[in-house]
Amino acid sequence: MLVKSSIYSLTRQQLEEWLVAHGQKKFRAQQVWDWLYKKRVDSFEAMRNLNKDCRLVLEENFYLGTLQQEIKQESKDGTIKFLFKLSDGNLIETVLMKFNYGYSVCVTTQVGCNIGCSFCASGILTKDRDLSAGEIVEQIVKVQQHLDAKEEQERVSHIVVMGIGEPFDNYDNTMNFLRIVNDQKGLSIGARHITVSTSGLAKRIYDFADENMQVNLALSLHAPNNELRTKIMKINKAFPLEKLMDAIDYYLEKTNRRITFEYILLKGVNDHKQEAQQLVQLLKDKRHLSYVNLIPYNPVDEHIQYERSEKQAILDFYQVLLENGIKCGVRVEHGTDIDAACGQLRSKQIKKDKQKATER
Repeated sequence: MLVKSSIYSLTRQQLEEWLVAHGQKKFRAQQVWDWLYKKRVDSFEAMRNLNKDCRLVLEENFYLGTLQQEIKQESKDGTIKFLFKLSDGNLIETVLMKFNYGYSVCVTTQVGCNIGCSFCASGILTKDRDLSAGEIVEQIVKVQQHLDAKEEQERVSHIVVMGIGEPFDNYDNTMNFLRIVNDQKGLSIGARHITVSTSGLAKRIYDFADENMQVNLALSLHAPNNELRTKIMKINKAFPLEKLMDAIDYYLEKTNRRITFEYILLKGVNDHKQEAQQLVQLLKDKRHLSYVNLIPYNPVDEHIQYERSEKQAILDFYQVLLENGIKCGVRVEHGTDIDAACGQLRSKQIKKDKQKATER
């Protein structure tokens, strides 16, 4: 019995090699690619310029769609959060955000997360499995199909890999995803318009630097010293700041590309001027290639110990960085009137489903 996989998991070269190995002409790969990423059809039968034999061999070996939309939440600011059900019944989140420069999609790379950041909704439910490259790619395709339906010639132009899960803990599938969406003959989303965020898997930062891709890197830092970072991010035990900064230095030297440091401000925890000064010291030798993204916290029901920093505390923190030559900004919020925190919609829906099952 054949075990099917998602056709979206294949790069164009992999698709070409697979078709030739299965008795098809090499040029068929580009035809299939056009149907997948230019016309964005939802069945192999719709690929009309393929012969019957080619359509049949594709149908026998691949799934064209494995994501089913369960919930779509729309915010007043235009942000849309999608809850998708995978073929095995697991749920993931994908977010579409509208900016003045275009549409950006935040994708998920794992079902759940094992990083265990104490403030994060994504880690409330531990990792069940990695997503395949195809399941990550299909999030973009599904969102693009949503835009296509509006018939306004709008397209996804930017991607942030910052959804549920740790991308570098699913490294190979994440890299394949990046190559597929960046392909100029497909979705053609520019590498410089894509950002991958990691919580700090130092070993993979070295690997990512060696990929020679133009994709941007963001580091979820959230604390400027080991004691505090270990309290709120358990990954810091495995990769303390000394190891992490060595990896960042390697990345900067190898790529000469600016890195973004994500810093969620938690009231009374990491938002004092003292932490701001420590952050200045941590980044002072790399400030020419650093940008700090200060993020107001989205409260999560399961983490009532954390609150959003006061506006004045955020401003004071920002001023300390700016006065010391650290480029920084406060992130513009999206979707605050829906389940804004990453993983929040998913965890709520799983709770509801469990409650319904109990009531039966």
